Amino acid sequence: MALTIEEVQHVAHLARLRLSDDELSKLQGELSHILGYIDMLSEVDVSDVAPTAQVTDLANVMREDEVRPSLPREGVLANAPDQRDGMFRVKEIF
Repeated sequence: MALTIEEVQHVAHLARLRLSDDELSKLQGELSHILGYIDMLSEVDVSDVAPTAQVTDLANVMREDEVRPSLPREGVLANAPDQRDGMFRVKEIF
């Protein structure tokens, strides 16, 4: 697939790149070459391949949620530089 200079300029604009005419010309050839390889994928016969989102036999690898004791509030707040009413105090951000 051959790209035009205008298409390369558009992509460069989207990427916020300032390119010289030489760079645009070089990228036109390189990007066209890359897109040519991608076009080759359309020639692959995938009619016997079932649609899938996961190609391995992985199942949910997350552990079950279980209630466990947490740290005591006093211990958590012991090193807080500023606290009030059992909570961390932080500087306002707005």
